[in-house]
Amino acid sequence: MPPSIQSPESATARTRVRRHRWSALGTVCEIHYACENDALAARFEREAVAWVEAFESRCSRFRPDSLLSRINAAAGMAWIHIDPEMEQLLRFCGSLHQLTRGALDPTATPVLRLWDYKSPTPRIPSDTEIASALRLVGWQKVRIEPGRVLLPEPGMALDFGGWGKEYAVDAVAALARSLGIDRALIDFGHDLMAVGAAPGKPGWHIGLENPANPSGPCLGSLAAADLAVASSGDYLRGFTLGGRRYGHIIDPRTGRPVDNGCRQVTVVAPGCLLAGALSTALFILGPEAGLALAAEFPDAEARIITDTALHQSRGFYRHVVS
Repeated sequence: MPPSIQSPESATARTRVRRHRWSALGTVCEIHYACENDALAARFEREAVAWVEAFESRCSRFRPDSLLSRINAAAGMAWIHIDPEMEQLLRFCGSLHQLTRGALDPTATPVLRLWDYKSPTPRIPSDTEIASALRLVGWQKVRIEPGRVLLPEPGMALDFGGWGKEYAVDAVAALARSLGIDRALIDFGHDLMAVGAAPGKPGWHIGLENPANPSGPCLGSLAAADLAVASSGDYLRGFTLGGRRYGHIIDPRTGRPVDNGCRQVTVVAPGCLLAGALSTALFILGPEAGLALAAEFPDAEARIITDTALHQSRGFYRHVVS
């Protein structure tokens, strides 16, 4: 699933590439960047961590005091007042749902909760449980008015997991540029945005994991400069019962783990938000419908690996360096 960074430290000896690493958004966040000014470097790291913390504290459904959790807790009972930023994010959810043909649905939390792959004793939900959960899913149910939002049915819940981390990557990349840092690689859980190129290199080199052997040699690499790279796959997270494996990516239209033969999708796009949303949507849609969707975004390129074949958009090869 995730691309791996290949030696950003191999930049020319004259230019220092710094790295800052911390845990947030349910993953490991890293920023690699070239900066000779110690004070500016400290400011960038401090402001990057603070922005991510503020975003997570407002938008994580796993934080009971977040604004998103308050929206979820009021489902079926009351409107919740929201600020302009949250209203913008919620309206963006609607755009993503429409653009991805429903493959991304922020209201899918009820079915996500049924498939707990992290449980020490995972189980397969019954058809009745899935049907009941699906009755609570559907972005069209969400009611948004200026300054407030309502989830109209008890049990409904929102989750920004399909795109929130990628949104944060783009925000920190924009922060780097605003501070005059023009060579950086923002990596949040291996969703990446390359700002400029690595010092002394044509790009930041991103290794692509082999889904059949994630700990082995990469399946080539990409050179990214002012580009984002995001991957989705089900080969690292999931569980096996009765000899069958169930991956962690759930199709919100069926309420079940994706089972279309896809193992990994990698998308290159101008921004991480677009790359991440497309990689997940293409994985859910499958090779034929997925590549058709990717073709609607002329600045995005995609590669899909299935159990039996490799499919890629016409221009994906331009980013491959080995």
